[in-house]
Amino acid sequence: MTYYYRMARTIEDEESIHELNYETFVKEIPQHVPNPENRLVDQFHHENMYVLCMKDTQIIGMLAVRATRPFSLDKKIGPVESKLTIPPRNPVEIRLLSIDVRYRTGRPFLGMLQALVNWCLKAGYDAAVISGTVRELKLYGQLGFVPFAEVTGTEDASFVPMVLTQNTYDNGIAGRIAKPMVNLLPGPVRISDDVHKEFCAETISHRSEAHQRLLRLGQEQLKELTNARYVQIAQGTGTLANDMIAAQLSRLSGRGLILINGEFGSRLCDHASRVGMSFDKLEKEWGEPFRIEEVEAQIDSLPYEWIWFVHCETSTGILNELETIRDLCSERTVKIAVDCISSLGTVPVNLANVDYAASSSGKGLGSFSGLALVFHKHDIQPDQTLPRYLDLGMYTKADGVPYTQSSNLLRALVKAVSHIISQQENHYGAIQQRFVRIREAIEKIGYQILAQDVHASPGILTLVLKEGESALQLGDDLFLNGYRTHYESTYLKERNWLQVATMNEMTDDEIKRFLLVLERLTSFNRSLSGNHRNI
Repeated sequence: MTYYYRMARTIEDEESIHELNYETFVKEIPQHVPNPENRLVDQFHHENMYVLCMKDTQIIGMLAVRATRPFSLDKKIGPVESKLTIPPRNPVEIRLLSIDVRYRTGRPFLGMLQALVNWCLKAGYDAAVISGTVRELKLYGQLGFVPFAEVTGTEDASFVPMVLTQNTYDNGIAGRIAKPMVNLLPGPVRISDDVHKEFCAETISHRSEAHQRLLRLGQEQLKELTNARYVQIAQGTGTLANDMIAAQLSRLSGRGLILINGEFGSRLCDHASRVGMSFDKLEKEWGEPFRIEEVEAQIDSLPYEWIWFVHCETSTGILNELETIRDLCSERTVKIAVDCISSLGTVPVNLANVDYAASSSGKGLGSFSGLALVFHKHDIQPDQTLPRYLDLGMYTKADGVPYTQSSNLLRALVKAVSHIISQQENHYGAIQQRFVRIREAIEKIGYQILAQDVHASPGILTLVLKEGESALQLGDDLFLNGYRTHYESTYLKERNWLQVATMNEMTDDEIKRFLLVLERLTSFNRSLSGNHRNI
């Protein structure tokens, strides 16, 4: 791979943009008069966002994206929506599409256009309009642009109003050969084709015998996967699963202990507080593992009735010691509740003798989000003091279906879990191998990984960026290049961290290209350190 893509951010980028703008729209296409500075500043420069095509450290191509109305095309032909058969809801205008004449092969154009499409999808735009030079109409057509109005401009600089939508892009040469986005998020995760197919099957009634059979199959699979005695499946997310556990813990009269070493441990405190539970906290720095000796000492310091903690702390990548803590609690008849939302399906999870555990259909299980999973050790009866939807007893009383459930989500979950059960050793081994390979490469590039290897979940890597580096900018640039990473959650932005979820399946080529793009972007950004000025 020779080319990569990034957003323009520095004063030096601006100068290169003005020079390339002059070469293209003064010297090559006589749209503007020459000037002695050999630079052309666009009239909308301060409203533009620029996508740059890079070869090593050199800018060889650019395009400008502008969402402010009126567009330049609006001024030429009137509101663009009035000329389009299907008016877009959120259009943008592309301007100044330019590639250095020495690099006008197909690859830079195609790559820059795919970067543009990626950016538009992320920003929520559904169409891009452009004034396409008549000299390159064939190329624009191959890229997916479609004319929608008459030619404008002068005899020497004639342009055709053209539009690009997701549909026209997909049907063009560029869309047909484009690489799909690679999902490296911890949720929503990459979905296999056969799981997606099950999700798209015809919906059946949640009151039908067919749904009951499907639910029982799903419950048996989940119990086999975890050694749990019971599991209930509710329509909702992992947050709902933890709320249902909080409702059960609130029925206990004794004091509890919550372990915190990241965002989701802190959220357990919020769950507990909202139902009026009394508890203490054992808190560590984010990314720091618990020492079993200190957990044991804290449990022995007071007659705690329950303990609650997160198995895989998604916010940091730390994998807390489930089985050791469970054994400590079993020896002391302390009830144990655990959040397994990011660990189930990523590592082997043994819930034997665990009183309550929360998970969800997304993340490590590899299905669509939307189903909350609550595992429990004992048979539970309804409790009139609890909200109906949070009452696990209502689920056991109704054979698992007290309220509406999506058969589509359930089908997808059953298919995803069946994959894991049928090849557990290979499944967990592949995740571990992928984790080690990507971790070693990222550390070689020069990033610190937050979780020490011995305490790290193989499902997620947290990159700690150096002072002066920006996780937001790196994440945005990776997205332009076709990689969805995790960096936009508030807790990550506050700490300038970026996460790569290795729980997602990736091909060998996808891993190689991701690491190459990350290395190129990092190398370029660090080459600017101390020697550039931001726009």
